[in-house]
Amino acid sequence: MRYIRYAVLGSLAIVLVSVCLANRSFVELKLMPEALGELFGFNPGISLPLFAVVLGGVGAGLVLGFLWEWIREHKHRREAAEKAREARKLNREVKRLKKQKNEGKDEVLALLEDAG
Repeated sequence: MRYIRYAVLGSLAIVLVSVCLANRSFVELKLMPEALGELFGFNPGISLPLFAVVLGGVGAGLVLGFLWEWIREHKHRREAAEKAREARKLNREVKRLKKQKNEGKDEVLALLEDAG
């Protein structure tokens, strides 16, 4: 399984490098369209290689997707934490009740009784 994972990662790396080499030309990114920039009097821009724009967009999309899912699953994590707290509370109560029930008895007999 490890070799399959290395093969997939290696082929992905080769594809990414070939895409980057094929798209080295620079493109200019601007904040607003030309007409809107002229209206406001400023339109900051930056020149980047095309592969950086594409890979940056993919990376930003992944980050936004992961963040969206993390926020969406908050109620499930909260519910799991509540259930874990309740389980710990009930476990402590069971231990307390067993200790109370077996008070004054021989330890071995108490263990045998609890097991059965």
